[in-house]
Amino acid sequence: MNGGNYAINWELDGEKAMSDNVFDILKERGLIAQTSDDDAVRKMLGNDPIVFYIGFDSTATSLHIGSLVPIMAMKHLQRAGHKPIAIVGGGTTMVGDPSGKAELRQMLTEETIREYGRQIHSQLDRYLHFDGKNCIAVDNADWLLKLNYVEFLRDIGRHFSVNRMLAAEAYRQRMEKGLSFIEFNYQLLQAYDFLYLFRNYGCTLQMGGDDQWGNILAGVDLIRRVDNVKVEAMTFPLLTLSTGAKMGKTASGTVWLDAEKFNPYDFYQYWINCDDRDLGPFLKTFTFLSMDEIKRLESLQGSELREAKQILAFEATIISHGKSAAREAKASSEAAFGTGGELDGMPTTTINRSRLEQGINPAELFAEVGLTGSRGEAKRLIKQGGLYINDQRIDSLERLVNENDLTPEGILLRSGKKKYHRVLAK
Repeated sequence: MNGGNYAINWELDGEKAMSDNVFDILKERGLIAQTSDDDAVRKMLGNDPIVFYIGFDSTATSLHIGSLVPIMAMKHLQRAGHKPIAIVGGGTTMVGDPSGKAELRQMLTEETIREYGRQIHSQLDRYLHFDGKNCIAVDNADWLLKLNYVEFLRDIGRHFSVNRMLAAEAYRQRMEKGLSFIEFNYQLLQAYDFLYLFRNYGCTLQMGGDDQWGNILAGVDLIRRVDNVKVEAMTFPLLTLSTGAKMGKTASGTVWLDAEKFNPYDFYQYWINCDDRDLGPFLKTFTFLSMDEIKRLESLQGSELREAKQILAFEATIISHGKSAAREAKASSEAAFGTGGELDGMPTTTINRSRLEQGINPAELFAEVGLTGSRGEAKRLIKQGGLYINDQRIDSLERLVNENDLTPEGILLRSGKKKYHRVLAK
């Protein structure tokens, strides 16, 4: 897994004494959407340590910031003494979760799924620190791929009502465009995961995104029917921005947790550039700051909001990339915006000096380093006055980037007000 060979140092300020029930902490931070039984879950989390789990399917080489919601919830429970299990879903990924998808997910090869699973396992380890006892990761391929299908249908499938499954939001939406039979099995497999973890690890609570509510409740019901035991469920809200847009997307693409897919400087910028209306929810969800400090930051107005966003960006970057990367990103941001600091953490591309000697078309360079999606987009932005070299607006399509633009810090490219990239020459 890329992104740094380090263990993230979780700050224990805020509720470090954990004298309150962690259920109340999650509730106050807006991290609970639904539960199978509020009173039962609250009592469960306030008593002796329990085992709980969340699943992460192996659909890519990295998780994205949407995955930070369940990760943060897991950390809150872990800090309260409860024991997390992370499922890296090598088995369920073979089928594909229809939740939130307008069409059938791409079918990945078993080899690809295993490789993605190894990388996601490594990434989750940075947050959760698997020790094989109090915090473990498992791959549901280990038990799902061994199932005898007919036996599985007789023992497990008979407990599922097709009518009830079709009433679930995930299946109901897909029925309009066509739901494949392989996807229809997903709920059975996820429910069986809960049964397997209950029987083998004593797991009594499953958590996940609110789009998983039907699948999670299916597991609760299966354990009740098969083993006559009451277990519980909890979901988190599916976060959207105040604008209504899906969280975790930028003009340049997905905000990944892998530093090589989305570097720490851009990660820091994502948070510092958040909408004022999103600041409070982000502080509650994506930091471990105390609620008193969060309320103070939420009360800031006008230019003081910059301080609150800097704190959010710094704390969120520490959690995913460590203190060193957060400090570099902060310093580079301050340097780019003229408030001091160094540029070392800024996204940087090194080019051959001979290219500058010949002169480079700026549209080519901006597209090459990823500040624009294409040369055509770069040309359009130049015409609109939106691209800059060393903070000087590019005023002509005929202008070339050359050696005269080199400074001791390199060449600073800027798109709009907030997107920067540094170019060095060798």
